[in-house]
Amino acid sequence: MEEKSVDVLTPGPDESATDKRRYTGPRTDIERDLAEVLADVICVERVSVDSHFFDDLGANSLVMAQFCARLRKRTDLPSASMKDIYRHPTIRHLATGLADAAPTPVESSVPVPTEVVVPAGTARYALCGTLQFLLFLGYSFLAGLGADRGYAWVSAGSDVIGIYLRSFVFGSVGFVGLCTFPIVAKWLLIGRWKSREFPVWGLTYLRFWTIKVLIHANPMIFFVGNPLYVLYLRALGARIGKGVTILSRNIPVCTDLLTIGAGTVVRKDSFFLCYRAHAGRIQTGPVTLGRDVFIGEKTVLDIDTSMGDGAQLGHTSTLYSGQVVPDGQRWHGSPAQPTEHDYLSIGPAKCGTLRRAGFGLITLLQLFFLYLPLAVGGAYMLATLVPALHNRLGPSAVGFTSPDLYIDALILSFVLFFGFVVVGLAVLFTVPRLLKLAVKPDKVYPLYGFHYSVHRAIGHMTNIKFFAWLFGDSSYIVHYLRGLGYDLSRVEQTGSNFGTEVQQESPFLCSVGSGTMVADGLSIINAEFSSTSFRVSRASIGPRNFLGNNIAYPSGARTGENCLLATKVMIPLDGEVREGVGLLGSPCFEIPRSVERDSRFDHLRTGDELRRSLAAKNRYNIRSMVFFLLVRWLHLFVLTMLGLANADLYDSYGHVLIAVFLVLSLGFTAVYFVLVERGIAAFRALRPRLCSIYDPYFWWHERLWKVPDAYLNVFNGTPFKNVIWRMLGVRLGSRVFDDGCYLTERTLTTIGSDCTLNAGSKIQCHSQEDGTFKSDRSTIGAGCTIGVGAHVHYGVTMGDGAVLAPDSFLMKGEEVPQHARWGGNPAAETRDAPDQPEALTRKA
Repeated sequence: MEEKSVDVLTPGPDESATDKRRYTGPRTDIERDLAEVLADVICVERVSVDSHFFDDLGANSLVMAQFCARLRKRTDLPSASMKDIYRHPTIRHLATGLADAAPTPVESSVPVPTEVVVPAGTARYALCGTLQFLLFLGYSFLAGLGADRGYAWVSAGSDVIGIYLRSFVFGSVGFVGLCTFPIVAKWLLIGRWKSREFPVWGLTYLRFWTIKVLIHANPMIFFVGNPLYVLYLRALGARIGKGVTILSRNIPVCTDLLTIGAGTVVRKDSFFLCYRAHAGRIQTGPVTLGRDVFIGEKTVLDIDTSMGDGAQLGHTSTLYSGQVVPDGQRWHGSPAQPTEHDYLSIGPAKCGTLRRAGFGLITLLQLFFLYLPLAVGGAYMLATLVPALHNRLGPSAVGFTSPDLYIDALILSFVLFFGFVVVGLAVLFTVPRLLKLAVKPDKVYPLYGFHYSVHRAIGHMTNIKFFAWLFGDSSYIVHYLRGLGYDLSRVEQTGSNFGTEVQQESPFLCSVGSGTMVADGLSIINAEFSSTSFRVSRASIGPRNFLGNNIAYPSGARTGENCLLATKVMIPLDGEVREGVGLLGSPCFEIPRSVERDSRFDHLRTGDELRRSLAAKNRYNIRSMVFFLLVRWLHLFVLTMLGLANADLYDSYGHVLIAVFLVLSLGFTAVYFVLVERGIAAFRALRPRLCSIYDPYFWWHERLWKVPDAYLNVFNGTPFKNVIWRMLGVRLGSRVFDDGCYLTERTLTTIGSDCTLNAGSKIQCHSQEDGTFKSDRSTIGAGCTIGVGAHVHYGVTMGDGAVLAPDSFLMKGEEVPQHARWGGNPAAETRDAPDQPEALTRKA
C-alpha cells in the first residue's frame, strides 16, 4: 500500500489534545514497548497506558490494524488481533490480556511447508481456455440446432390449437433435454465424485468445469425450494433423505459427496459445494448432514465437515474443514462454536410425501401445459404479428445493411425495455399487495401448498434486482421500497439510505427506523422454515443505525437504536437489546459506535447545508439513473439489431447463425460494459479517498457501482475472466484462478500471479460508515488463496502464499504475512488450528 494512501486515510490525533490529557506511564516492560509502538503508529511523542485507543486517542480500526501489524513484526512482543484491541482498548488492559501469550517470532507466520505447488504453465493455461471456448461453441451450436428445428416444426402448425400443441411438445422435449443433459454428461465424464485434488487448468479440471457450467446453466435452478430440485440433486448422485427442504441457489457441484438426512432445512445463500479451490488445486470432499439438521442463512460448509442428527448452524456461520457438530448441538460463528440459542423456533405442520409429490406434479403441469407453450408459441406469434420480425423472417426480407433494420431494432427494443420498466413497476406495486392478504403474519403454514406458493410469488416479484439497481444509492430507493411495502416510518433522507442490493422474504413485514443507513448486501430474514412448515414475521431495524455490507438481519434481532452493525456481522438473537454500540464479528462483540474520523463530516448532515447538498445529490442521481437506463437500452438495441440481422440470413445459414448470435452477444456484452465503466472513469485509475457522501466525488463513484456486471459470472473459472479484469483496470498477475470472486473497485485492486479466488469471495476497496466514504488500495500477493465467501476490506495487504479461510472477514488495514493462514470473522492468524486449510509454498 502506498504511503500516500496511508496519509490520506490514517491521520493521527490532535497532538496538542493528546498532550493535555493526564499521562500515566508504563509499569512493566511490555506496557512500555506497546506504548512506544502505538505512539510511533499514531505519530505522537508518548501514549498514556490508560488512554482509550478510540475515545481518548481518536484512533480507528485502520490505525489499530497497522498497530497489530507492527506487533507481529516484533520478535519480543506477543501478537494482537483486532478482537484483542476491541476487548482491551488501553495499553494497560492489552498488556494484561496478552501477558500469558508467548512472544511470537516473525517467522512463526510461515508454517513448515507440507506440499510444493507447481504453478500451471502458460501453455496449459492457454490450452484450457481454448478448449473451454470450443466447448461453449459446441454447446451454442447444439442449442441453435435445437431451436432451429423446433421453430421450423412449430411454424408448420395450421391454426392456434396446432401451434399450441406443437409448442407444448417442443417446449416439453426441450425442457427435459436441458435438464437431463447435465445428468448424462456428469455420469459419462465423471462417474462418481470422490475425495481428491487436482490442479486447475488441466484436463481433469476441464471435465470438472464442464459439469459445473452445465449444472449452473440448468433450468432446474428455478425450482430451488421445490421438491423437484431435491429429485434433481439425487439424479446427480446426492444422497438426500425424505422431507428435505433446500432454499439456497448455490448449487453443489460434487453431488456424490453430499449427504443430507431426512427432515433437514438449508436456508438461502448457503454454500455447500463439496469442493473448494486452494493454492492452484481443486479439492473435493464430503459434506454430511444428519437428520433434522438446520442450516441458517449466509452460511458456508467447507469440505470434510459434518453435522449430527438434530444439529443446528446459525446464520452467518461457517464450518471449517474437519469440524464436526455432534448430535443435537447448536453452533454458530465463523469458525462455528457451541451456543445455547435455538435457531429452529417454528413448530411442525402436516406435510407428508403425498403433499410434496402433489406440489411437484402441479408445478410440472403448469410448466408443460401453460408456461412453456406460452413461451414457445408466444415467441412464434410475436414473430408473426410484429411487422419488424415478420418481414425479416419472410422470403422478401431486405438486406441487413438496410436502414429499416436499425429503425425496426430501435422501435422494438424501446418498446420492450421501457415497457418492462413501466409495466414492471405497476405490477410490483399492486400484485404483491393483493397476494399478501392470503398469508397472515405469525401464523404457521405447511410447506408446499397454496400459502407457500403465494409466499414464494411475493418473494420472487419483490426481489427483482433491476429496480433495486436502478433506484439504489439515491433518495428514490426509499420511495421504491415504500411502494413494495416497507415500513420506513419518518425517513431522514440522506441520499444513500439503501444501496443497490437489498432483499427480503416479505416486504410488508420489514420495518426500518428513522435515520438508519444501509450499505449493500442486506438480506432481511422475516420468514422462518422447518422441514414441514413456514411462518412470516416482522423484522425491525432500529432508528439511527448503520448497517455494513453483506448482513443477514433476522426477525427477533436484539439490536435497538443507534447501532453500528459492521460488515458480515452476526446479528444477535439473544441477550439484552444492544443500543448505542457497534457490533462486529461472528459471533458478534461490542465495539465503539463511531470514532472522531467518522464524524468529521457531520456538519454536512444537518440544517441548510444538508438541504443544499441533498438537492444537488438528487439532481446528480437523476442524471445517473437516466444515463444508465439509456446505457441498458442501447445494449438491448444492439442485441436486437444483431438478432434481426441474423433473421435476415436465417434461411441461408439457420442454426449456425443462432450459435453465432449467442457468441457475439456474450462478447459484445462484455466489451460494451467494460467500455462504459472505463469511459465513466475517463480511462483513469481511482485514487484513495476520504470524503463525505455529499462530496460530488462520491456521487461519481456511485456511478461506477451501477455499471452492470452480472455477465462476469459466465466467465468464472476461465482465463477469459482475467482478460476482462485487466480490461477493467485490475492489476492482475498471470494464471489467476477466479471461481467467482467480485471486485468492487477494480483499479484499486492488485492481485499477484497464481492466486486462487473462490466462489462468493469479495475484495471491497471501500467503506461507508454513516456519512463518511473511504477507499484505499488492497494488494493480494502471488499464490494467495481467498476462501469461499471470504470478504477482504480496503487497505489490506496479503503476503505471497497467504491463505484466507472460507467466510472470513479480513478487516481494513490488515497486513497478512507471507504464507500465513488467517481465518475467522474478524480474521486473525490461525497457525495452530487443525481445521484450517494449509498454506502451501509455491515452487520458485
